[in-house]
Amino acid sequence: MPTRLAPSRETGRPLRWTYSALCALSRRFSFVEDEVDGLRQVVEDGDVCLDIGAEYGVYTYALSYVAGPKGCVHGFEPLPGPYRVLGAGVRLLCSGRAHAHRMALGDRPRDAAVMSLPYRRGLPVHGRAFLTDGAQGLGPNAEFAGERRPVVRVGTVDEVVAAAGLPRVDFVKADVEGAEPLVLAGAAGTLLRDRPTLLLEIEERHLAKYGARAGRLVGELRDAGYSMFLWRDGRWRPVDRVTGAHRNYLFTVKPLED
Repeated sequence: MPTRLAPSRETGRPLRWTYSALCALSRRFSFVEDEVDGLRQVVEDGDVCLDIGAEYGVYTYALSYVAGPKGCVHGFEPLPGPYRVLGAGVRLLCSGRAHAHRMALGDRPRDAAVMSLPYRRGLPVHGRAFLTDGAQGLGPNAEFAGERRPVVRVGTVDEVVAAAGLPRVDFVKADVEGAEPLVLAGAAGTLLRDRPTLLLEIEERHLAKYGARAGRLVGELRDAGYSMFLWRDGRWRPVDRVTGAHRNYLFTVKPLED
């Protein structure tokens, strides 16, 4: 896949400025993930992208810019607070090329599923919320003083792709606190049809509460023809296993240029 270091965009300045700011912040601060800066090397003009576990929309905005005016991004966030921010940001910045959906994605659809939303010092920690279906206990979220249990709607990638009439899916980012294998199970048809590039958060501590293991997940993706990469020192570097030093891994069936 061609590397695009200086993409041209027919878009308003707010989205361009937002993307530039996110890239700059990702190089200096941990609250914006480094991989945001690497999206331009793996997402092409006109790509259709899914941001699963979008929270406040960092990846949704970045993908909207990188995929360009002919691209399309669907961001999925089930919790009401982050969803309101995501929806407002999409309307303000993305010029109709992105869409916000208030729902979680998993292995099967249901109208009412329970999430565990941890609280610290009286404030919600949205980035650590997870679906309780299939989970055994709180896992690493036991460190928090309390939790609330909002009820959310859950769909599957295959379901929403069909409902939206998407002709293809080119890129999927999923950060769902250990339920990534369930998201992929619900995307089986899309993965087989489109072979999208995947950016997955993979941490043993979160996978364990669902009875999953990083090695098994990586092995299944390799068996399906995917190669694994890590964003480091300004490029996607091939790696052979998940470690505790990093949490986001890219999987693609496409060649990446140095």
